[in-house]
Amino acid sequence: MDNWFRSKWFVRVISLAFAILFYVFVYVDANNSTNSDSTFPGKTQEMQTLNDVPVEIKIDENEYVVSGVPEYVNVSLEGSLGVLTPLIKQRNFSAFVDLRGLDAGEHIVEVEHNISADLNVYIEPKTVEVTIEKKATAEFPINVDFINTDQITEGYELGKYEIEPSTVSITSSQSVIDQIGIVKVYVDVKNIDKSINNREVPINVYDTQGNELNVNVQPENAVVSVDIDNPSKKVPVSVETTGELPEGYSLTSISPSVEEVEVFGTSNILKDINEISTKKIDLSDIEESGKVEAELSLPDGTMVPNNKVEVSVEVDKPTTITNVPIDVQDLEEGLEISFIEPDDAKMDISVVGKETDVSKLSAEDFQVTISAADLEPGEHEVLVKLEGPDGVETTGEFEKVKINIKE
Repeated sequence: MDNWFRSKWFVRVISLAFAILFYVFVYVDANNSTNSDSTFPGKTQEMQTLNDVPVEIKIDENEYVVSGVPEYVNVSLEGSLGVLTPLIKQRNFSAFVDLRGLDAGEHIVEVEHNISADLNVYIEPKTVEVTIEKKATAEFPINVDFINTDQITEGYELGKYEIEPSTVSITSSQSVIDQIGIVKVYVDVKNIDKSINNREVPINVYDTQGNELNVNVQPENAVVSVDIDNPSKKVPVSVETTGELPEGYSLTSISPSVEEVEVFGTSNILKDINEISTKKIDLSDIEESGKVEAELSLPDGTMVPNNKVEVSVEVDKPTTITNVPIDVQDLEEGLEISFIEPDDAKMDISVVGKETDVSKLSAEDFQVTISAADLEPGEHEVLVKLEGPDGVETTGEFEKVKINIKE
């Protein structure tokens, strides 16, 4: 053994063996380091999750409709930043379900992707249950639903309307077509006071339970025109009064300055209106003829351009004509007459008439007489006869007078 250690060849062989071992060790370590650095820069691995990756459906869309496929899936990506970062920024990949070659019916399929094999990909959900159905198309009439009709400007109402198109073509599966209960558009008429011309509105589709259906509608919008009417009706005006004229006055006439007014409102309200009256005029405030302004009493939901009218009032104003002489007629010859009550053969007369007529009157315009025909000597009560001009009402102070006749 000692001789071996002293041998030059032995030492050389041992040295060569150590050199080979060292070379192998360094080579393997370097190779591992190279591979590790190329896959995981910085010797780290990154994972990121995208929550809004849309799912494409690969199928003959002219022949089939598909339900059950989620609109989006969550995609988690794991790998080196050198591969991961540009992929996330560019989003140059897709998630999809490939249904080509499958028959109509229900299927469980995998959500696939076209992401680089350098990354680990995890999709949630990984599989989905889909239903493939034959495509069907049907025509439906479009209904118009007016909303906020209780908030149309007062006095206005809906008239005729037109919608273009009047029907719509809907494409979906036969099972969905069979669920369709109504197709409609909505037209908001809140605070409206003029007609709607060519308003474009979206078309909505509902099932028989009132749930909205997401179906392919052609066209997607309709054009609606609506007449907004403001109906009116001409009706006579009447005058309403309350209270009484001051004592002694009488009402000759009272009439509005216009015979009729035009009332605006909905047809349903107007059909029951046959006249419009004024609000009550208080006669106790009137002491002479003239004009007063009166507000019209309008039913709810109606209006007139001017809700006030002038009312002409004619009153008879009382006037007293004093000391009108009492003339005695038919007194027999040889007899004398004297007045007991009144004692001066005169009386006052109350006159009611138009102020213009009454103001011109005097005692000479009246004849007050009594008849003494066939009266014997003694005291008597006799009727008073009063005559005056036309157009006025007269009331004498006395209906009878007491007289004394003597020889």
